[in-house]
Amino acid sequence: MTQTGSFRDLKVWQQAMELVEDMYRVTSRFPTEERFGLSAQMRRAAVSIPSNIGEGRRRKRQRVYLHCLDVALGSQGEVEVQLEIARRLGFLTQQDYERLANRTAEIGKMLNGLIESMQPYE
Repeated sequence: MTQTGSFRDLKVWQQAMELVEDMYRVTSRFPTEERFGLSAQMRRAAVSIPSNIGEGRRRKRQRVYLHCLDVALGSQGEVEVQLEIARRLGFLTQQDYERLANRTAEIGKMLNGLIESMQPYE
């Protein structure tokens, strides 16, 4: 598997990093009793997305890279669910929810596209 460039060059990684920054800002306004609950879970799931993209890109085998992208996609799904929970509990404004949900969905599309582009043709 020949790769050129850094994981930092990938638009999906850049978008995922912006999601992390936004997630930290938004969850800092959650109730203090959520600091070790939903807030921490949302942050961990968001951080997992660019972390797994970066880790996978550094790996030498395509199968391992695909596995890391699959883990990132799973974390993206977690973020989608956690955003919905936070919205239902009233921890997010509608505007914050829509912005984060849209960015999260876009990251999912980008990850799916990257994974599909790497799949062997049959």
